Amino acid sequence: MDKYIEMIRIRFLMMLAYRTNYYSGILIYAINIGAYYFLWSAIYGGKENIQGLSMTQMTTYVAVSWMARAFYFNNIDREMAMEIKDGKVAVELIKPYNYLGMKMMQGLGEGIFRLLFFSIPGMVIVWFLFPIDLSGHVQTWIYFSFSIIFSFIVNTQINLLTGITTFFLFNNDGLIRAKRVIIDLFSGLLLPISFYPLWAQDLMGYLPFQAISYIPSMIFTEGFTGSEVVTALVTQLIWSLLLFIPIVFLWNVAKKKMVIQGG
Repeated sequence: MDKYIEMIRIRFLMMLAYRTNYYSGILIYAINIGAYYFLWSAIYGGKENIQGLSMTQMTTYVAVSWMARAFYFNNIDREMAMEIKDGKVAVELIKPYNYLGMKMMQGLGEGIFRLLFFSIPGMVIVWFLFPIDLSGHVQTWIYFSFSIIFSFIVNTQINLLTGITTFFLFNNDGLIRAKRVIIDLFSGLLLPISFYPLWAQDLMGYLPFQAISYIPSMIFTEGFTGSEVVTALVTQLIWSLLLFIPIVFLWNVAKKKMVIQGG
């Protein structure tokens, strides 16, 4: 376990060396949140609530969604693709650690950095600029903390699956870009899932993307209450476990079909 903790530390220090990029990123995210705030202000048009969310809750939802994205987002799928293409993965496979576990720990190190230097400072700045309601209930913060951890796990697992496909496709740049668009759209980042047509909500209920952004944001804004919170967390837990199945299967098949393109 010590070597995986060391991977988290090394990735954190690597990100720390380029922290100026993330300070500018806070500004970009704040502009995105501001754009959505004015858009939703126009949509609400003085209405008290839409789909059970007040304007303040919606603003909070948008802010939390984007700032949480900074924590769970990573590029390990693209890193895996590059390592497979240039042959570096062959060296990684003979090292005394699990390759996929190492990638997940690197993503966690990056996520911790983003949380400390991006999400938290960014949320403070946005709180001063827009009408955001930060919950005063300790229980809500605890539920949200668990939920955002599951968000990271599910998103990273999807990235691992996408990265593994490089063994079969050799060039999956298009798939990586499509995956990013699909996650932003179907995870509830751009639009809460409750705002989609009923048939689309039913469809997305069978997909793992809701576990990435929609569930933690709804928990934080207290759009979910009581048993709904428990059900949402269980949903995230189930997807965290289910996604391990295709990862293990594809990884075992991929190692047998490995073809080094570079090196």
